Amino acid sequence: MDEQSVKLANAKRRGFLLAAGAGSAAAVGAVAVSSIPAAQKIVKAAPAKVAGYQETAHIRDYYATARI
Repeated sequence: MDEQSVKLANAKRRGFLLAAGAGSAAAVGAVAVSSIPAAQKIVKAAPAKVAGYQETAHIRDYYATARI
């Protein structure tokens, strides 16, 4: 093989890898953009939390086991 055909083969290979990389990045971007509205809906649907200390069954169990 002469030097020119080797350069041409390398250029084709680089072009293919560049196209494959760009296509993958575009696919990931499309998936990320399409999932954003769904995530925003979930955040809006979250119930409001009450501020301050709340004693729950889990906390009462912990205090019962921590007594000496």
